[in-house]
Amino acid sequence: MIIRDATPDDVEAACAVLRASISELCGDDHRGDPVVLGRWLANKTTENVAAWADGRGRSLLVAVEGDAIRAVGGLAHPGEITLNYVSPQARFRGISSALLAELECRAMALGARDVALLSTETAHRFYLARGYTDVGIPVGKFGTAASYPMRKVFGAVP
Repeated sequence: MIIRDATPDDVEAACAVLRASISELCGDDHRGDPVVLGRWLANKTTENVAAWADGRGRSLLVAVEGDAIRAVGGLAHPGEITLNYVSPQARFRGISSALLAELECRAMALGARDVALLSTETAHRFYLARGYTDVGIPVGKFGTAASYPMRKVFGAVP
């Protein structure tokens, strides 16, 4: 597996991974409600994914295995993780963890001392297990039951 910056050629496949991950893996969040799911997917378009990959104040990373994109991660510079979605076919294989580690490394390289994110219900335990802490009360995003504001403070930087 290789984790790298997304290119224009990755946009369609990255968008498909985002949409499949939300639709198929985040049922605890959208609970099969087509209105909630529609709101969540509304900005997951090829046009938006292309804009997120433009490098202007943000990074869009992809985890690639063979010639298939298996996960997509986003970072608003310097320290807000905006995306970390895995393909349903690649779940529980460590790909999200590796992508998260790369997003954190990118944030540190940009001078961030911590990173923030808004976790889904589905991913909440995942982030807790990787050193993130809750920093506020859960909020509903896109009409979901709960989205958790979280933060991870990096150790001393040499």
